[in-house]
Amino acid sequence: MAPEAVASMMQCLTMDGEFANPASLQHEFGEQANALVEEARSEIAHFLSCKSKDLIFTSGATESNNLAIKGIALRYQNKGKHIITSASEHKAVLDTCKYLESIGFKITYLRPDINGQVSLDSILDALTKQTILVSLMQINNETGIIQDIEQIAQALKDKDLFFHVDAAQSAGKLKIDLAKTPIDLLSLSAHKFYGPKGIGCLYVRNRRQTNLTPLMHGGGQEYGLRPGTLPTHQIVGMATAFKIAHNLILSDYQHCTHLAKILTSQLQQLEGIHFNGDQINKLPNIVNVSFDQVGADSLLIALRDELAIASGSACNTGAIEASHVLRAMGIEGDRLYGAVRISFGRYTNETDIQKAGQHIYTAVAHLRQLALA
Repeated sequence: MAPEAVASMMQCLTMDGEFANPASLQHEFGEQANALVEEARSEIAHFLSCKSKDLIFTSGATESNNLAIKGIALRYQNKGKHIITSASEHKAVLDTCKYLESIGFKITYLRPDINGQVSLDSILDALTKQTILVSLMQINNETGIIQDIEQIAQALKDKDLFFHVDAAQSAGKLKIDLAKTPIDLLSLSAHKFYGPKGIGCLYVRNRRQTNLTPLMHGGGQEYGLRPGTLPTHQIVGMATAFKIAHNLILSDYQHCTHLAKILTSQLQQLEGIHFNGDQINKLPNIVNVSFDQVGADSLLIALRDELAIASGSACNTGAIEASHVLRAMGIEGDRLYGAVRISFGRYTNETDIQKAGQHIYTAVAHLRQLALA
C-alpha cells in the first residue's frame, strides 16, 4: 500500500480518530465518519469525472462486476436475455456469466485475436434485439493488453443497451474520463492502485434511472444497492491511494516502462522465448512470457523462494493451470503451458528487476539442462 493511504486509514481506527459507524447520524461521531466517506466519494468521483452519487462502494471489482452484470440482467430480463463479453475476461465476469447461463440467459463469448484484441466489428456483429449488456475489461490482468474502450463505448452509445467496463487493472494507471466516454457501469478495486484490499466501487451512470437489482438486502446503505456497515478506514484509504495514483500516472508509467526494458533485455538473452500478446498497446508493468522446453509449473517451483510470479490470475484456486486468457487468444501447446506472468510497479526498483531477471535466466537455463540430461 501507499504509505500515505496507510496513514489516512489509521486516523479512522482509534479513539482519537473518526472510528464510528458512518450510518449512525444520530450523534457527532457518526456524522464525522460519514463526512469522511462522502469526502472520499467526491474525491474519487473527481478523478473519474463523474457524479459522486453515482459511485457505490463495494468490497472490490469482483463484487462490482457481479452487481453490474447481475443487476442489469435481473432488472432488464423481460427486455432481453442476451449478454456479450469476451473469453479473455477475468473470472469475476466469466463465472458470473456462467451463472446467468444456468438460469436462462444467452452469453456470447467473443474470442480475441492472437494479440489479445477484441475487435469492434465482432462486438457489433454479435448484437441482437435481445442484447441488454456488453461487458469488457479495459486492461487484461494477465497480459496488460489495452482494449480500445473509448472506441467501443462511442460505437455502443446509441444502442439500446448497457456497457460495463471492468477497470480493475486500468484505474490509477490510465486516465478515465466518464464525462467524455459513454460507459454505463465501471468496476474498480483499490488494491490495484496501492490502496487497501477488500474495498472498491461500482460507477453507475444515472444510478436512479438505471435502477440495478441489488445482490443483497438489509440496512439500505449505498442507496440500497449495497447494504452493510461501510468501512470508513478502507474507503478513506482508497480515496487517498487513488489521488496519489492520479498524480503519479505519468511517472509510474515511465518507471514501469524503464523496468520492463531492463527485464525484457535480460530475458532476450535466452533463446526460445515468446512474449505473449500485443507488445505495443499494453501497460508496461505486466510481462507475459513463454520459454521453450520449460513448463510454467517447473519454473514457478524453481523460483518460489525468490520471486512471486504466476501462471495466470491470482484469483484462481492456487493450482498451476494453463491460462484461459492465452487459450482464448489461440495460444496452445508448449507456449501455453510454458507461460508465466511477471508484474512489478511503483515500489519495484532497478536492483529488484535485475535480480529477478537473473533468477529467471538461471532457472530457465538450469531446467533446460535437466531436460536434456
